[in-house]
Amino acid sequence: MSALFNFESFLRLAILMICTSTYLKRKFPTIFSKKNGWYSLLYKCCIIGERLSPFVGILCLFFGLKRLVNFF
Repeated sequence: MSALFNFESFLRLAILMICTSTYLKRKFPTIFSKKNGWYSLLYKCCIIGERLSPFVGILCLFFGLKRLVNFF
């Protein structure tokens, strides 16, 4: 099933994008200096990741534990 039709998969995809863009900003800060086009979406995800990092971390932990419990 596509991630667009399943809310949990869509939320996982959004969290993954937020975490990835926050990580990439620390490694390559010049990418995020442009705020137009697709770079603006990455910039917004990066700002969410920096400002809401405790909540993003809790969601990552929740999804990881849920996946681990479903595995057994």
